[in-house]
Amino acid sequence: MSKRQIKLGAFIPTTSQHAAGWRHPQSRPQDHLSIDYVIELAKTAEKGLFDAYFLADGLSVNWSHGASKSKQSIGYSDKVVGFEPVTLFAAISAVTQHIGFIATASTTYEEPYLLARKFASLDHISKGRAAWNVVTTISADTARNFGFTAHPDAKVRYERADEFIEVTQKLWDSWEDDSFLYNKESGQFFDASKQHEPLHAGKYFNVQGSLNVSRSPQGYPVIVQAGQSEDGRELAAKYAEVIFTAQQSLEDAQAFYRDVKVRLGKYGRHSDDLKIMPGVSIFVAKTEQEAQEKYELLNSLIHPDVGLGLISGLAGDIDLSQFDLDAPFPKLEDIEIKSSRQQMMIEIAAKHNFSIRQLYEYIASARGHWTLIGTAEQVVDQLQQWFENEAADGFNVLPPSTPAGLNDFVEFIVPELQRRGLFRTEYEGITLRENLGLKRPENRYVVAKPNTAEAS
Repeated sequence: MSKRQIKLGAFIPTTSQHAAGWRHPQSRPQDHLSIDYVIELAKTAEKGLFDAYFLADGLSVNWSHGASKSKQSIGYSDKVVGFEPVTLFAAISAVTQHIGFIATASTTYEEPYLLARKFASLDHISKGRAAWNVVTTISADTARNFGFTAHPDAKVRYERADEFIEVTQKLWDSWEDDSFLYNKESGQFFDASKQHEPLHAGKYFNVQGSLNVSRSPQGYPVIVQAGQSEDGRELAAKYAEVIFTAQQSLEDAQAFYRDVKVRLGKYGRHSDDLKIMPGVSIFVAKTEQEAQEKYELLNSLIHPDVGLGLISGLAGDIDLSQFDLDAPFPKLEDIEIKSSRQQMMIEIAAKHNFSIRQLYEYIASARGHWTLIGTAEQVVDQLQQWFENEAADGFNVLPPSTPAGLNDFVEFIVPELQRRGLFRTEYEGITLRENLGLKRPENRYVVAKPNTAEAS
């Protein structure tokens, strides 16, 4: 049996992760919609043997990454526009060979048939390197773009997500793997008996016909999820094969890891069927002082309005502009907690007795995810501790700046992980599933055939 090794995702928006990352001296914000630049970043990640390139996505202009709506006229936010990820990854897959692609798509504002078709196509185009990051969409602004007067509440969104994934998987099973014969002599292109309609009629969806894309190389694209609420954990336990999560301490990460892994048994799943990968932002250099200077440089570039907007976006649209930035973070007892990330922001401020400025500097690099600063040895010591103590199966790396932060990870962290035998020296397989160590799902209709025969 091969030794367990760390899995790595690269969460690389073109303008970087840190709230001021696009202002880094080496940053290239003017290239944020350049396909050539994205290809460059993807190839760097592939050189570093990352399992996958991950992109978040939304369906409205994103004001929350550093600019409140009151500051729209100024235009501080670097996340207001971006590529649609499936389209982008289809293009990048043609010039890469190994790295997988995790594209975000919403179960609240998309439809199962169209989404299943897009992701099956991406899996074919990439030769088995596609993954779907399932989101229910937290931004209420999105409702305005789809003709809704109100954004559905969390309960409805998660109910819809559950049925949405069920329908999507049925669609991906529309064709058995050996359905297509291409028999020139007989003229038979496919075996019609191996085509299956989902005939789904549920609370939120009525989808009857088969998908008009054949079963893809991975069977299903890898299912990824990032929810930390009770509903999010349950959805992950039922369907997810990778979960991105946010914790600040080993103890919190262990508690989350063990809780979700235990839930898998309820759905007949094994612990190895789900890879838990906390987010981590890393500032690394040859010396600890140099790494700290990299961290302080980016924090020095945060405009106060960007910091306030960042907190507002993460902590529930609260307006902190009336407060002194260097005064203690105000008590917010009357705030309605709407998300796990909002709760985390409030807890971080209380735990560290942060001022408003200290809080936004603390979260600027990773928005509540883990931040590490130090030499390669110091950083990997901590990654290894989490990996070996039931806190993580790998990590979703959030480079604080691009390309510099990504280059630093590949130059410093990857060799140290390899030196300790914690990370691959070459890709194990062709598909994303193979590299992640995930099994290929069987077609539900093939699995059911023996039972049908016995019943008859």
